[in-house]
Amino acid sequence: MIKAVFLDIDGTLIRFDTHEIPDSALKVLHQAKEKGIRLFIASGRPPIQMSLLCESFRTFPWDGKVLLNGQYCLDEKGNVMHQEPLPMSAMEKLVPWLMDKQFNCAFYELDYAYDIHFNQDYYNYLKEIGHTERMLPVEDVHRALSHETYQICPYIPAEEDPEFISHAPGCKSARWTPDFADIIPEDGGKPEGVKRMLAKYGIAREECMAFGDGANDITMLQYAGIGVAMGNANDDVKAAADYVTAPIDQDGLAKAFVHFHLATE
Repeated sequence: MIKAVFLDIDGTLIRFDTHEIPDSALKVLHQAKEKGIRLFIASGRPPIQMSLLCESFRTFPWDGKVLLNGQYCLDEKGNVMHQEPLPMSAMEKLVPWLMDKQFNCAFYELDYAYDIHFNQDYYNYLKEIGHTERMLPVEDVHRALSHETYQICPYIPAEEDPEFISHAPGCKSARWTPDFADIIPEDGGKPEGVKRMLAKYGIAREECMAFGDGANDITMLQYAGIGVAMGNANDDVKAAADYVTAPIDQDGLAKAFVHFHLATE
């Protein structure tokens, strides 16, 4: 019996084209909630971006949020359950190296975000996820040495991840798009946040489901009792899932909820 469901946001819960939760998805979410199933967010997004999301997302009674790829977890009342910034030792080695680089790199603190070497490609990505205002540019990346950073997103191709990580000891890449990487602590990841939520509510791993579409969802889909990949996910994500539903714009989330008897048509 499924008692908890963890949902990625972009491309899983919220469409890229409309920036809204499909009506069919919202309907089954409310049905599942009425059945006593706990619903959680599991996203790479930082807290500062939650206000950018649609009203139906912001007003839904989520049972908790796993943000920053597991590095910042909130319960249903917004209380902090877990937080883990990137190790300062990594920043001390990374900052001098980044000073000579020219690719865009975004830094996320809990209530502040900034970028270095902002470019048009990165602006296009921000617009795609509903963020039309550019983040504050910071010419001096030394800010990272005096402020806790929870995630760094270098706008580099996947083949350059190893070099970046070699300059950020204690970190790893949780890439979900070919365009950029999510750099998080080496012991982090969405499954770590899922574990904490399950422990809080006394729910077994086998009693939870997870939905995702990006590569940073793979470990979460593998950890959950049932992992569901959206039809718009790439082949690697689908291969890691127990079940593949339709794409988000073809009522994929609703169809999976009905298939697993979490809701009715």
